[in-house]
Amino acid sequence: MATIRPFRGVRPPRQFAKEVAARPYDVLNSAEAKAEAGEKSLLHITKPEIDLPPGTDEHSEAAYAKAVENYKLWKERGWLQQDSTPAYYIYAQTMDGRTQYGLVAGASVDDYLSGAIKKHELTRRDKEEDRMIHVRRQSANIEPVFFAYPASSEMDALVSEIVAKEPEYDFTADGDGFGHRFWVVSKPEDIERITRIFSAIPALYVADGHHRTAAAALVGQERAKANPSHTGDEEYNFFLAVLFPDDQLKIIDYNRVVRDLGGHTVHDFLKALEHDFTVSLHPGPGPHKPSGLHNFGMYLDGKWYSLTARPGTYNDSDPIGVLDVTVLSNLVLDKILGIKDLRTDKRIDFVGGIRGLGELSKRVDSGEMAVAFALYPVSMKQLVDIADTGNIMPPKTTWFEPKLRSGLVIHEF
Repeated sequence: MATIRPFRGVRPPRQFAKEVAARPYDVLNSAEAKAEAGEKSLLHITKPEIDLPPGTDEHSEAAYAKAVENYKLWKERGWLQQDSTPAYYIYAQTMDGRTQYGLVAGASVDDYLSGAIKKHELTRRDKEEDRMIHVRRQSANIEPVFFAYPASSEMDALVSEIVAKEPEYDFTADGDGFGHRFWVVSKPEDIERITRIFSAIPALYVADGHHRTAAAALVGQERAKANPSHTGDEEYNFFLAVLFPDDQLKIIDYNRVVRDLGGHTVHDFLKALEHDFTVSLHPGPGPHKPSGLHNFGMYLDGKWYSLTARPGTYNDSDPIGVLDVTVLSNLVLDKILGIKDLRTDKRIDFVGGIRGLGELSKRVDSGEMAVAFALYPVSMKQLVDIADTGNIMPPKTTWFEPKLRSGLVIHEF
């Protein structure tokens, strides 16, 4: 069962919310963050190297210290303030006319360690440790993680009641035009009801933010071991999460580009593909968007193609074998191109579907890449099936959009 609890959020006053709110640290490089960060932006805390001399390593001691300094400064200036009483929060995001409503809560470290919070991706220790340093130094979860939960009609009804009232924050982000609204849930009866509803929900699922989740849980575990009077009720036993019902979420495509054809000519590469795929030239205009599971778009030598995996080349009864990232990896990237490890091979790169299929042809036409593949998106059911069976997805499989804005609320412990 899912253990959650309210907390005293640290967040911007209403008039500063849009200025403080920022995109997640891992979707921007240092140059992009510096260009995007206004005076009050949380990027000064999550990407602190932007306030240091050009070229400063974001993993340096100077960067970690600057993050702590800036967080303290933001509170001193009143750009971030702590609520006086514990609360839950409702965070609504609107993209392309579709709105998803998330509950902001403290998620349980013990639930993560026990597996009640389920994951579908492997994490790297170096990336965990980087995030752990930030959490340790700040004694705070500055950025939230993105969870899904099995939809609950009772929770949906309660959220509908809450969001009928005026939100605390309501703004449209510059650049992407996504809408963000935010409500504070502080009535004791609402808090009790939410906690009770989630006590009957069997599991939570990490949708986005596996490294942040692991880092938060591991720091909580460290604090518990270091406290001889540990009871389990301390604030470090919980971390910042936004929980969305699974039927409101949409996963978009996560595509691949490859630098070379592994020594093949274009003609030989196309012939090799025909062993496992039906290959046809896309009539155009525009790119070939995959029509369904096991159909791929491919951009090669200035042309778009449709690739359809032949029956018998995939296993629809296997939670991993059914995934198109697995089909592509096994039949093309490994078998033909010799790419064995998606995590380490420098010949391959990944392009989030938010950039559009035009980004794939652009990177091939520039000469940077030789071939691009467009994939049909993974479904929430596939993600849940994999997590429930204890399996792990291949790298770079899911892309959730819209991303959570950081800075709307922070959890201190």
